[in-house]
Amino acid sequence: MRINCIAVDDEPLALEKIKAFILKLPQLQLVATFNRASAAVEFIRNNPVQLLFLDIQMDGITGIEMVEQMIEKPQVIFTTAYNEYALKAFELAVTDYLLKPYTFDRFKLAVNKAIDYIYWQEAATQATSAPVDYIFVKSGYKLVKVFLNDILYIEGMRDYQCIVTPSEKILASHSFQELEKTLPRGFVRCQKSYMVSLSKIESIENDRIKIGSKYIPIGDTYKEAFYKLI
Repeated sequence: MRINCIAVDDEPLALEKIKAFILKLPQLQLVATFNRASAAVEFIRNNPVQLLFLDIQMDGITGIEMVEQMIEKPQVIFTTAYNEYALKAFELAVTDYLLKPYTFDRFKLAVNKAIDYIYWQEAATQATSAPVDYIFVKSGYKLVKVFLNDILYIEGMRDYQCIVTPSEKILASHSFQELEKTLPRGFVRCQKSYMVSLSKIESIENDRIKIGSKYIPIGDTYKEAFYKLI
């Protein structure tokens, strides 16, 4: 199986370097390149992309903003000349962070990491192709079974995500990105610190979601994608 990938960089020489490296790896299929993040976002909406090579400092939408706006994310490898975004990349749970100028060996290492994630996701999808109504989450030193229909919303709390149900709050030691990949499409990020169950939304007014007695704001970064989804 070949991995469909795209590359986004506003420097022509940087794009040429990525293309040359990709051609050396038979596991990859480069389907498109872009010099603007906005064009890449539109392409991803209509085409299956499994791996994204993405510059950070670009005119218009930056690479960071592009990743924050995407609801369904491919594996992302940042390619940048700036090391000050490494912490933000970690928070976004991207696959790797390549600091220019990088070597082919370092590039290949990042690609192999992405491929491992993609194969794992596909294996997990096949293993759970039968409908399931629960997930297991890490909470402290144990795995806790959480029924999907019980989840009202998930709130980010520093190193933990608080899964809120009508009867309890479960502190899960997972990132939002991990939960997004695990949960079905009925759960969506609406703000940096919140993910909601669409079926539990009672109303939306003035960019605030009401679930029970809780009002959850819709963040500007997520607003457009959220309203398109619902």
